[in-house]
Amino acid sequence: MSEAEALVRAYGKFVALPWRTRLAGPQRVWMVVYDPRQERRIRRRLPEFELATRQAGHEWRLLDLTDAFPQWLAAEEYAEAYFMDPDALTIALDDFVSSLATEIRTFLEGSDDDTVTALLGAGALFPHCRVSQVIEVVNSSVAGRLVVFFPGSYFDNVYRLLNARDGWNYMAVPITAS
Repeated sequence: MSEAEALVRAYGKFVALPWRTRLAGPQRVWMVVYDPRQERRIRRRLPEFELATRQAGHEWRLLDLTDAFPQWLAAEEYAEAYFMDPDALTIALDDFVSSLATEIRTFLEGSDDDTVTALLGAGALFPHCRVSQVIEVVNSSVAGRLVVFFPGSYFDNVYRLLNARDGWNYMAVPITAS
């Protein structure tokens, strides 16, 4: 069985478990962790994740963040200046995180206690922001569950995006193929 198939199966078993209520925001976050080389296979299997969610009696909503940074940059007043001097962009990245968090919070408003809201494209946020920053800002807005498709690794309660950065310790529930 491939890693993608095993991950769909593990997710299906997990989403079918009874959901506890009265959880803190960070405990409502699930991280679907997979090898970054599996990104296209995971994307191709998104309908299977949705089907598993619906078969478990929950709603499914998907927000793709893959183009979040280029869309934000294109709308920036100083975009041309950033292309001429990319180092100047580092000052504006806090604005990007804030804008992204607002977009996710707005999307979460359409979800209820019985909805899985899935975030795809976390890898595209690298190196512009840390996924941990974004999740920590929005987790209090999660009504049902927030599933983050996370291309990276998880070991000993530490998540590492794209296996490239120092990891962070987070209370999210890991869902892995193993």
